[in-house]
Amino acid sequence: MVLRPIRSGTERKYSVVLHANRGITQSSLAEIRGHGILTPMKLFLSMFLLLTAAAFAEKKVIMPPGAATGRPFSPAILADGTLYVAGQTGADKKGVYAEKFEDEVKQTLDNVGEILKAAGFTFADAVAVQVYLTDMELFPNMNSVYTKVFPEPRPARTTVGVAKLVGKARIEITVTARK
Repeated sequence: MVLRPIRSGTERKYSVVLHANRGITQSSLAEIRGHGILTPMKLFLSMFLLLTAAAFAEKKVIMPPGAATGRPFSPAILADGTLYVAGQTGADKKGVYAEKFEDEVKQTLDNVGEILKAAGFTFADAVAVQVYLTDMELFPNMNSVYTKVFPEPRPARTTVGVAKLVGKARIEITVTARK
């Protein structure tokens, strides 16, 4: 869309050039202008608000009680009603990983649950989950714990086998939740 100034006596008017495939013709625009609905300032403000709305979308960092600070990422971000939980591993508050894999999965989900709770969400609000395993042979073990935590209908899920995770982690889980 292009605004072109047109001089008419002492008054400056604007002619809006639109592509015909947009469904707005010069005659329909003139009809709108004739009713005083569309002025150049209103047009400018409308376009400005539409183009900048995304830039002002509110993002809120979610920090559950006792979460480590000074990390290069946030535990979770709440943006436009959607919660994005960063990857969580099975380390407890002291940084210790459980010997038994199922206990590590449970701790991982407990860590996710603390973040969900801090944001006012529950596992029932999860819409997508990504699970990263260092050994795909552990998939059934992970699933036995996972299915006890996520209620029906369970979120969409992707499970990926990876070569290595941070520290001694054998599992990492990310969650996207929406109310």
